[in-house]
Amino acid sequence: MTFRIAAAVAAFALIATPAFAGDPSGTWLRDTGASRVKIGPCGGGAYCGSLVWLKPGIETPAKVGQRIFYDMKPDGTDAWKGSAFNPEDGKTYAGKMSLSGSTLTTAGCAMGGMICKSTTWTRVN
Repeated sequence: MTFRIAAAVAAFALIATPAFAGDPSGTWLRDTGASRVKIGPCGGGAYCGSLVWLKPGIETPAKVGQRIFYDMKPDGTDAWKGSAFNPEDGKTYAGKMSLSGSTLTTAGCAMGGMICKSTTWTRVN
């Protein structure tokens, strides 16, 4: 009887435990090869990301050190939601990130998430 109770408690604990997201911390290279962003914890369980490198000769209003991703909080397994700043137009959008192995996909969305533009990043460290 005691074994059955312990097994039931263990099974319930596994079911009741929420899925935790992976860790997107690190430096990521944009799919175009034009920039790198460093993502790390920024308080309150959130992640933020700033530009750490721009390919020489690329014309862009973006600046090294500029924060691109803000307050990205867990939104399921290997997914986060927060804000994404687009240096090209100077606007901040609803942002999403999802992690799959060494690939990070980010998106900035407008119109309540109906229109999103995504970018793929590869982990460099």
